[in-house]
Amino acid sequence: MPPVTGGWDGLRAEVRTRIDELVASGREAGVQVAAYLHGRQVVDEVAGVADRATGRPLTSGTPIWSVSTGKGLTATVVHVLAERGLLDYDLRVAEVWPEFARHGKGGITLRHVLTHTAGVPALPADVTVADAGDWDRMCGIVADSVPLWAPGDVLAYHAWTFGWLVGEVVRRVTGRRMSRVLAEDVAAPLGVPGELFFGVPEAELDRLAPVADRNLSAMLDWAAANLPNFDRVAPPGLRPDASVGTRPEFLRADVPATGTMSARAVARMFAALIGKVDGVRLISPERLREVGAVAVRGTEWVFGQEASFGLGYAVEPDGAFGCAGSGGSLAYAYPDLGLTVAATKTLLGAGDGDPMEELRRLVRDAVRAG
Repeated sequence: MPPVTGGWDGLRAEVRTRIDELVASGREAGVQVAAYLHGRQVVDEVAGVADRATGRPLTSGTPIWSVSTGKGLTATVVHVLAERGLLDYDLRVAEVWPEFARHGKGGITLRHVLTHTAGVPALPADVTVADAGDWDRMCGIVADSVPLWAPGDVLAYHAWTFGWLVGEVVRRVTGRRMSRVLAEDVAAPLGVPGELFFGVPEAELDRLAPVADRNLSAMLDWAAANLPNFDRVAPPGLRPDASVGTRPEFLRADVPATGTMSARAVARMFAALIGKVDGVRLISPERLREVGAVAVRGTEWVFGQEASFGLGYAVEPDGAFGCAGSGGSLAYAYPDLGLTVAATKTLLGAGDGDPMEELRRLVRDAVRAG
């Protein structure tokens, strides 16, 4: 990639050129890229359309279902509540959710859940998208699950169960669903109430940019055939692809392992984790140091690759913490740089060079170069 010149105007122009080329080539249909530096938005670029069927334009404020990038919203809710003294990372889940203690799960803590070491990543083989939209049913399944290991023993990505584990703890402690806590305690203070969602209100569904499959489904089929543990965490009837993310009943439901968002809103949220944004800071500097530090590192059980997690976020070798979603979305913070970067897209792809990751590196390197 050529170097970015001309300060942030040059960076914005380079990002705009890159995403315009992605859309013009047909590789993407709709893309959002946003970045904050020391609490100030320095990138907010959009290319393509929100809906290819109607030609409705994509805007900076159009929400897009962004798969596991939503876990970053989920973790942030926990930390905001912890900052207020309502949650403790070493809270045993069964203390507030007694049914969860079945089958010897009484020692699992919220910290184990956040670090993907709780030992309950698996779902029944016959679980469906319809099941996923039924909060009580899914929490019942999770509560009745048999742990695969003792808590803390194995790093295993809790692809779907992460959301119900965290969400039910939050509901039991606050009396509010995750979607309401996110709206009231995170999105509203940041001024983005219509751009960060778990369950999307019925009245907001028409604002979304529908996702579509590029080649993510083929990658998930490959994973199921070649990774022996993949179907245990993402059963055939509940694969995180466009066939799930376009169903209105799923989008309306609280499923906090995923989320619906705009790039500018999630970049703003991460910016308020690492500093102030228009006077709003979500957590203290002391808490920031804890949540963004490596808590566990090892070979992850589902994908068989080395991974590092802090408290709810992946921690990258370049100093970033955050989340990425199947299909290409991402949101990361660089505390040392005062930088946050987010990208969302409507065509869910895999094995295509990861253009959103390239854009993240482009922004990071420009800021490092100053």
